[in-house]
Amino acid sequence: MTFDQELDVYLRARFTLIVLVTQEEERALQTVKAVCERSKRVCLTWDVADGFQALTTGASAPSARDPLSALEQVDKADGEILYVLKDFHECWANAQLKRKLRNLAQRLKFTKKSILVTSPIGKLPDELRDEAVLMELAPPNAAELAGVLSRLTQTPGVKISLTKLGHEKLVQAALGLTVAQAQRVFAKAIVADRVLDDRAIDLVTQEKKQIISESKALEFYAVTETPDDVGGLGVLKDWLRLRERAFTHEARDYGLPAPKGIGLIGIPGTGKSLTAKMIGGLWRLPLLRLDVGALFGSLVGESEENARRALRLAETVAPCVVWIDEMEKALSQGGLDGGTSQRVFGTILTWMAEKTVPCFVVATANDISRLPPELLRKGRFDEVFFLDLPTLAERQEIFTVHLAKRKRLPQDFDLERLARESEGYVGAEIEQAIVDAMYVGYNDQRREFTTEDISGALKRQVPLSVSQREIVGALRNWLREGRAQSASFQEIKQAEEQFVRLQIDN
Repeated sequence: MTFDQELDVYLRARFTLIVLVTQEEERALQTVKAVCERSKRVCLTWDVADGFQALTTGASAPSARDPLSALEQVDKADGEILYVLKDFHECWANAQLKRKLRNLAQRLKFTKKSILVTSPIGKLPDELRDEAVLMELAPPNAAELAGVLSRLTQTPGVKISLTKLGHEKLVQAALGLTVAQAQRVFAKAIVADRVLDDRAIDLVTQEKKQIISESKALEFYAVTETPDDVGGLGVLKDWLRLRERAFTHEARDYGLPAPKGIGLIGIPGTGKSLTAKMIGGLWRLPLLRLDVGALFGSLVGESEENARRALRLAETVAPCVVWIDEMEKALSQGGLDGGTSQRVFGTILTWMAEKTVPCFVVATANDISRLPPELLRKGRFDEVFFLDLPTLAERQEIFTVHLAKRKRLPQDFDLERLARESEGYVGAEIEQAIVDAMYVGYNDQRREFTTEDISGALKRQVPLSVSQREIVGALRNWLREGRAQSASFQEIKQAEEQFVRLQIDN
């Protein structure tokens, strides 16, 4: 059922206390008014500033300035009436008001009156849990946003030069915004260019990035990376290319489900974060980074509500890629915060398993020992990949990528030699060796850096595989135990098989 249909059912079923969770009060009131007018039900609103106000025509508004008086007026009134109490969640801390509201909710069962509380948060006092039903107003869908755009384009003097495809893309770009935000962004696009055309799409995208970033927990990333910007990881790239068209209508008609996500586990510096960005570019989908640390608040229940709000926002932008970076740092097990991190973790885990919208989750982690085992089970991820130390061929490819990125011709360097000398180095360390070599050449009368310069930079480095030998070894043993799929080609597997044969021979 749609929101207005569900609300109408609740009212006809005489639900006496409804708590509507939404940030869009104006849009919510418009929907409530439409439901009441269709059913010929009187609707009154109340807030601490203006008291009672008639939302539907023909309604008589009593006088009450304080919350207790407002509830007493609700108790005295007769008829089929819906009372909308704005910001009444501010009264949850008042024991007298909670008791009065609870008593009233019980008495209204024998009347045709109902109370609807609008609130930006879904936290209910324990005393009211049995009396109240929670509803959520979902963010506007494409049809609602198209209506907002249509009303603006009908304004006298507005010039329109949108193609049909441009109109669809503009509405798609606005998904995830509230009605008020979308209206402001569309209006800004019209005023900025004095005409509404396909250029507005980029402006809406930029504004959307800013608005989404205000949620603090979500960050909108511009997707510029491609598979060519990531060296190695051939198995992972093939897996992603096989699912490149998985979000299309053709795939749905074929019966394919949308991919759920992947876990990227491995050694720091092997390209996990870069891979997450590359997926958004390869699939041409919006990339949202979920900052789990920003979800935690000081109030009871605030952290869980922040998590739910961020996940709902991600769903409205779908299809998209949701990137959870270094998941173990924010969601590792521990009881030092009163169980808040576990509840937030549970909220995210449940969403990952049960989401029906095409949000592809990319979760990265460096320390698998701090991750609960239920995170990596099938159903939450389609596959878990391990990013190991790059192989010989992959190191050569990594050198090629980073040299080309710095506008140098890879064929001018001895890549085979550099690949051999960089055994045990991760991609980030190889990139840093090239940067160090560039500094050497720049400070030597700005000459071009050479293979020798890169070789010298490699020798001066202490790679992570040496400085953190025990940690790296434990991670690689995790892969050998068959707990994940290698993200690289078969060279690693062949080396492992050779290692096993040597162990047997000995």
